[in-house]
Amino acid sequence: MGANRAPDDGVVPGDVRLETVKNILIIKLRYIGDVLLATPVLRVLREQFPDARLTMVVNRGTEEILKWNPDVNEIIAVERSSPTAHMRFLRDLRRRRFDCVIDLTDGDRSAILTWATGAPVRIGVNEEHRWRGLLYTIVTKRPAGAVHRLEQDLESLRALGLDPKPLTPVLKTSPQEDREADRLLAEVGGEVNGSASRGPLVMLQPGARYWFKAWPAERFAALADRLLETYGCRVLIGGESRERALAETVRVQARSAPAVVAGRTSLRQHAALLKRCALFVGNDNGPMHMAAAVGTPVVALFGPSNPSEWGPRGGLVEVLYKGLDCRRCFHPTCDRGEQSCMKQISVDEVFAAAQRLLDSKFDAQGRTIEPRTSNLSTNGA
Repeated sequence: MGANRAPDDGVVPGDVRLETVKNILIIKLRYIGDVLLATPVLRVLREQFPDARLTMVVNRGTEEILKWNPDVNEIIAVERSSPTAHMRFLRDLRRRRFDCVIDLTDGDRSAILTWATGAPVRIGVNEEHRWRGLLYTIVTKRPAGAVHRLEQDLESLRALGLDPKPLTPVLKTSPQEDREADRLLAEVGGEVNGSASRGPLVMLQPGARYWFKAWPAERFAALADRLLETYGCRVLIGGESRERALAETVRVQARSAPAVVAGRTSLRQHAALLKRCALFVGNDNGPMHMAAAVGTPVVALFGPSNPSEWGPRGGLVEVLYKGLDCRRCFHPTCDRGEQSCMKQISVDEVFAAAQRLLDSKFDAQGRTIEPRTSNLSTNGA
């Protein structure tokens, strides 16, 4: 089980008894990785309220990460709209008569949505001590220190008298999506590394939401070459459509001619493709969390974000992180140049991390070794 009931009288603030909670709304208006890291909350709620209807509101573009999730009944994607359309959306939420709303976003917009439902139990976070705290019936406090986002989200469930235990994120793919991934691999099979190599399949993901969280493209190219030379790896370069040019840059700079799949898959097809990989190497982004969630070994490259809070959860993980003094700034005018947090991560370090994961998965004859216990190692302070 993901949680145990705390020893209380079964009543939450507002004199609402837990057994009457049958219609629950969860709000997470963030990015793909944030939504995926919130899926353990759905798992705990489903275990504790098996007959309840669970609805989740997320930003448009992230809803696909929840498709086929067995713990949610309905997914509502919200986007920026006209004031009239927004008011219609708020009225629709209120008509649904939720018993309980759990806002995991910590933002003004989501707090307004929470309040607009009129639910008798409205749980939210207000770390900035803003006016939005008045819109909740229960304001929860996140644990002090560098606590992982997954645990921070689960902490909100204590307001319902639950004692949640950490779980891994949930990401499911359908048989159809798996077949589509196989078809794409068959299409690029003849061009991967320019040979008929059948070595381990590796996904490199050079893109990042912010430039200062990206490892240099030329280093991804050098890594692709070393993976082919040492392991005979079939290397794929992944990414969204807008990252196609970056992926092509990596391909051109690599002697090993990796195959570019950036822009050729939907989000869910990419998840199915990740399931087929022996290794993922990439920056701190949504696909990194997706790879870990489907059980693919991950080499995660971190710069300004703290992996203690945002590291991937799921399978075998190696994290490279320098922990510089500016790691929380996220400033677009970083002036460290060649000494920036991402450029301090060398190709040798990343290849060594990849070796550890590949060696743990395959024996000397290339046969798969049964998975071992998940591990997190961090390079740097």
